[in-house]
Amino acid sequence: MTTDSFASFHLHQAASARDTDSHLCRALLECWVDVTNDGGAAGFPLPPIDIQHAAPALDAIIEGLAPHTSRLLTAWDGGELVGWLHLRRDPAPLTAHWGTVHHVQTHPSVRGRGIGAALMEHAHHVARTEMGLEQLHLAVRAGADLESFYARLGWKEIGRWPGALRLAPGDDRDEILMLLHL
Repeated sequence: MTTDSFASFHLHQAASARDTDSHLCRALLECWVDVTNDGGAAGFPLPPIDIQHAAPALDAIIEGLAPHTSRLLTAWDGGELVGWLHLRRDPAPLTAHWGTVHHVQTHPSVRGRGIGAALMEHAHHVARTEMGLEQLHLAVRAGADLESFYARLGWKEIGRWPGALRLAPGDDRDEILMLLHL
């Protein structure tokens, strides 16, 4: 596990299941539940969720961690998890030069402190220097101004799937596809 510091919080990286423990897993689950139930677009479309909803998805992320293909980046303020994301490379030879960022989350209680931006900058660094990736992809839900956040960090919108996400009857949202060249 590696660590970097930014302002009052610290960034950590897990590159294998051995880099995780029960405290980390519990904190990840609690953050995921809080972010989702606050309306965050973090992998579960329809709140409310609880830890039992998120646990199988987190287990799959943890089990798949590997230095070359899958990293978990976390942000901590003291002993509290305040954000996290999952960075993954596709192992297929035709697409092994790019990775995808999943489940970008900043805990609702600490938004606006630069934690999400720091996590994304750290993902950029890890992807380029440690994983040897040339570009990153991500998909965001329209209607939450997420594309503006990512654009400020250098990401470009490369397409949309109109009405791809149905949050509720009559609430269809575009899925916005974004790219960052490393």
